[in-house]
Amino acid sequence: MPSKLTSLAASALILGQVNANLNQLAQAAGKLYFGSATDNSELSDSAYVAILSNYEEFGQITPGNTQKWEYTEPTEGNFTYTEGDVITDFAEANGQILRCHNLVWYNQLPSWVTSDTWTNATLTAVMEAHIQSEVTHYKGQCYAWDVVNEALDDNSPTGYRTDVFYETMGVWYIPFAFATAAAADPDAKLYYNDYNIEYAGNKATAAVELVELIQSYGAKIDGVGLQGHFIVGETPSASTLLAQIETYAALGVEVAYTEVDVRFTSLPPTTAGLAQQAVDYGSVTSACLSSDSCVGITVWDFDDAYSWIPSTFSGEGDACLYWANLTTKPAYDTVESLLASAAGTTVPAKTSTAATGTATGTITATSTSSGAQPTQSEYGQCGGIGWTGATVCASPYTCIIMNAYYSQCL
Repeated sequence: MPSKLTSLAASALILGQVNANLNQLAQAAGKLYFGSATDNSELSDSAYVAILSNYEEFGQITPGNTQKWEYTEPTEGNFTYTEGDVITDFAEANGQILRCHNLVWYNQLPSWVTSDTWTNATLTAVMEAHIQSEVTHYKGQCYAWDVVNEALDDNSPTGYRTDVFYETMGVWYIPFAFATAAAADPDAKLYYNDYNIEYAGNKATAAVELVELIQSYGAKIDGVGLQGHFIVGETPSASTLLAQIETYAALGVEVAYTEVDVRFTSLPPTTAGLAQQAVDYGSVTSACLSSDSCVGITVWDFDDAYSWIPSTFSGEGDACLYWANLTTKPAYDTVESLLASAAGTTVPAKTSTAATGTATGTITATSTSSGAQPTQSEYGQCGGIGWTGATVCASPYTCIIMNAYYSQCL
């Protein structure tokens, strides 16, 4: 799919300071996209759509729900793509890359799949028919498919989730799903997608073995999707995240952050909490920018109004880059600054943001001072209203004003 970032635009980014947004900056930094998930009901919100449809801000779209099995085959053999087509048509109209999501998942299955008594042969036939129909319908539209989603269980002694597919077909269902998808659309990238595999641990080890399993069957797998659902203050460091990206890359696959958000476990967030959220989003962005194998970042919706977090985790939320009123957070400013730095440009100053999200954020560069005074390391706070700590960054980092309350060494 051709990039809308022309060589002229790329040159403008490199030469100086321009009003560039996340996808434009990500592409200038060598990534394929910066994107967002969305859902059908949200497209009736004109203010939201005005941002989502801006290719310079979001160059990639993921349908949050309506390509899942319960929507696309609600009864056996009855395939319907009307709702999924809404999102794919939206992306196509805006020239945005489409990540299609998903084909085989233990959740959001229609009852006829979960309640029937299957044999290996009958469920294999049903899975094959489902994948063939859906992938064929969207053939040529999807940059990538999340073929199998969340097949691993954090607490399972086998590593695998004991859903209807695993219980009936065994682990073989995974390479079979990939082979079937590849036959239906040979040009689409095929991904395994999961959470808690972004950093080293038992589940990440199981994910490596899963990729090797698919490859051992001779099936095609092109990528690993790292969902990136993190908690403020508990997000791994950029170096930890990068190490795991490179572990997957060593298997010969690409990597993408596919569902990123960083939630607060108690609300409302404090100024310090917003600063930490900015650091956490920065860790994800830095890790992806540091690896040629990481093709892009997708946030799991870009504003708090449509986040899945509050309905799933009671009392938690404010996990997105934008407030519910569609103004940006300090985390947005950090992501923008890191992308701009990697693209060889800077971002012009904007109006400052209050902790309640009533205006747009600030990113302005300041010079690093010299001398014997205390210094902050990379990602450390170096200024802001009420800040009494070090205001000088260790070389080669610069103190960047994110907003009136927070500056960070980048």
